[in-house]
Amino acid sequence: MNDKNISLHSYQAVWHPCTQMKHHEVFPPVCITRGEGVWLYGADGKRYLDTISSWWVNLFGHCNPRINAAIIDQLGKLEHVMLAGLVHEPVARLSERLSAITPGDLSHCFYASDGASANEIALKMSFHYWQQSGFSNKTQFISLQNGYHGETLGALSVTDVPLFRQIYAPLLRPAHPVPTPDWRFAEAGTTPEIHALQAAAALESYLAEHHVSIAALILEPLIQGAGGMGMYHPVYLQRAREICDTYQIHLIADEIAVGFGRTGTLFACEQAAITPDFMCLAKGLSGGYLPLSVVMTNDTIYRAFYRDETSQAFLHSHSHSGNILACRAALAALDILEQDHVIETNRKKADFLNQCLQPVREHPDVRDFRNCGMIWAFEVADPRPGFTHRFAQKGLERQLLIRPLGNTVYIMPPYIINEEEMELMTQGILRILNEL
Repeated sequence: MNDKNISLHSYQAVWHPCTQMKHHEVFPPVCITRGEGVWLYGADGKRYLDTISSWWVNLFGHCNPRINAAIIDQLGKLEHVMLAGLVHEPVARLSERLSAITPGDLSHCFYASDGASANEIALKMSFHYWQQSGFSNKTQFISLQNGYHGETLGALSVTDVPLFRQIYAPLLRPAHPVPTPDWRFAEAGTTPEIHALQAAAALESYLAEHHVSIAALILEPLIQGAGGMGMYHPVYLQRAREICDTYQIHLIADEIAVGFGRTGTLFACEQAAITPDFMCLAKGLSGGYLPLSVVMTNDTIYRAFYRDETSQAFLHSHSHSGNILACRAALAALDILEQDHVIETNRKKADFLNQCLQPVREHPDVRDFRNCGMIWAFEVADPRPGFTHRFAQKGLERQLLIRPLGNTVYIMPPYIINEEEMELMTQGILRILNEL
């Protein structure tokens, strides 16, 4: 098949995620044939700057030679072996390294393939732990207003994005979202910190009444991704940790999107100096190369399943759990993070990009411009119908792969982006705003 002339019928053979397929009659998908650094190259010869890291996964650019070399080396030895009764060196090394770099005593790693699966594992582990610890009433979960944790049924039960959740409501467990600390919802004159403390007070009030039935609170630390890139003050995490401890509630940190430096620290929880009971990681874990996720937890929770009876083990599995190729990619990504001093370098890049984006911040149609680490977002005031598709299409015309969330435009580029590419990206976004 000629990549330059893939028919609409061929496109429809691929049912795309989070996509109304009929829209491809007007906006056909772009056929990508290769990638290099921050750039993706289409079959038509055009190139596109990957401003969103291909759905937030790519840390160090496409076709990174160091990650490529690690995977190629592993391909000549072993491609996969099941992780039940067997083990391999890369998964053992990766587990030890993750335990060493994550906050506190997260010393046990349970592997899956994607973020939603990791969050489901954490929910199941929390529930199962309480059942085996004599707290049989703890069967419910709470999450944040506008929170997103995936679209499988368990993860969707703790997701508060109506676009994803509403149609499946009859299939989902009951949920109670507590107020978000996202400072966009603060009353006029209220600081982000005060708003976060007010949201924490609402959490405490709810748990004071319902803690007997609550197993865990799950949240996205500092940034609520698919809910519109809502950002909040780290004091909320500090208070949530204290409140969960007071009422014997597990705290699940969904760092799927924000881990590995996205918020300016290696993990978002570090900015609040807290350790969750469960930390869920994916996306950037393998540098964006291969599906890999992990749930990390402490020895207390691990020991609750360490019994003689098989029925009291954590009976959950994934065929490709701890895939050896993905683990080698993850180890290579961790090497780059450490050896290239990426977190420190990113702070300088963030400062430069904030300077470049000042005209965007000052644009008359831009609202709530915000930045945390290597993530930027803003709302476009009063967009006309079809804004998301038109902005994305204008982006392609300006060599930018960009995909707004409703009227929220966000930037989450690979860490290797240079100053020239940042300037090109900024000018492209500014021109799109003016044209629309």
